[in-house]
Amino acid sequence: MSLSLILACLWGLAANVLAMLPSKDNYWARAYVLIAVGIPLLGYVTYQNGPTVGFLVLLAGMSVLRWPVIYLMRWLRGA
Repeated sequence: MSLSLILACLWGLAANVLAMLPSKDNYWARAYVLIAVGIPLLGYVTYQNGPTVGFLVLLAGMSVLRWPVIYLMRWLRGA
């Protein structure tokens, strides 16, 4: 397994642990940090393993951070 996939797995593990901790702001601050770390990591995974694996990691990240994606889709439809 490549370094990028190991880092992506650690990102997913960290995202799940952060989701289990209580939060006063509905987890948005943590989501922003996960997005900021996840986008370059997604590029690294795609660079090392190709677009197919990169797309699968993108889908995994979108399943973890589904509310930012839902709000983005609502915003795009309204704009």
